[in-house]
Amino acid sequence: MFLRNPPRVNILGVGISAINMDIALRVIEGWISRGESHYVCVTPVHSVMECQRDPDLRRIFNTSGMTTPDGMPLVWLSRLYGYRHVNRVYGPDLMLALCEHSVERGYRHFFYGGAEGVPERLAARLQSRFPGLIVAGTFSPPFRPLKPNEDEQIVQLINETNPDIVWVGLGSPKQERWMAEHIDRLTAPVLIGVGAAFDFHTGRKPQAPRWMQRSGLEWLFRLLTEPRRLWRRYLINNPLFVALVLLQVLGLRRYSLEPR
Repeated sequence: MFLRNPPRVNILGVGISAINMDIALRVIEGWISRGESHYVCVTPVHSVMECQRDPDLRRIFNTSGMTTPDGMPLVWLSRLYGYRHVNRVYGPDLMLALCEHSVERGYRHFFYGGAEGVPERLAARLQSRFPGLIVAGTFSPPFRPLKPNEDEQIVQLINETNPDIVWVGLGSPKQERWMAEHIDRLTAPVLIGVGAAFDFHTGRKPQAPRWMQRSGLEWLFRLLTEPRRLWRRYLINNPLFVALVLLQVLGLRRYSLEPR
């Protein structure tokens, strides 16, 4: 049974989809079956905080097909608001689950993003793990801004491979902006921004142990492995997130969701 438009939980003005992995898969399968075009924002606390500073980015998250709870604080808050079924929909796990589903259904995958050679390595590893997985194509874009003609060539390249799902690994918020800008230009029904999943599944970066992921301590693991790059994200954003959420829960501060 396919699902449409899961309800959303208003967390600091960002509509987090009240979903779990099973619901996410059924929603995506429905889009592909009906030929609908949507993008998926895999959303940790960091992304919610980025949206506080950028109304245009918040609008991108709120007009997605799904904005998944990729962080245990978002799961806990969703449950607090009455959605007891909500579980974490973590980008790397969503990629594995959807690839496994795709083998039987024949979905075609395109991998866009990562450093040179990374999307090819990712595709090879996933095909080894899921025999029969169809890889329509791969592309590693340059880190610099693309010229209009270069961007058009990439759009043509992706469309010519006729994918059902385009995995976008550009890092947040770049990947969300890219998906919003390209959703109407690509023929693929589904675009999914998965950030570090490209690096995790190719072994370029370590993943936190499952017990840290389940207990909401993945941020600490990542901080310890990349302190110079991530200290500001976690040591400033996380306490501010807690303070703002407390004000929202107590009714001392209100947030509206941008139109979907």
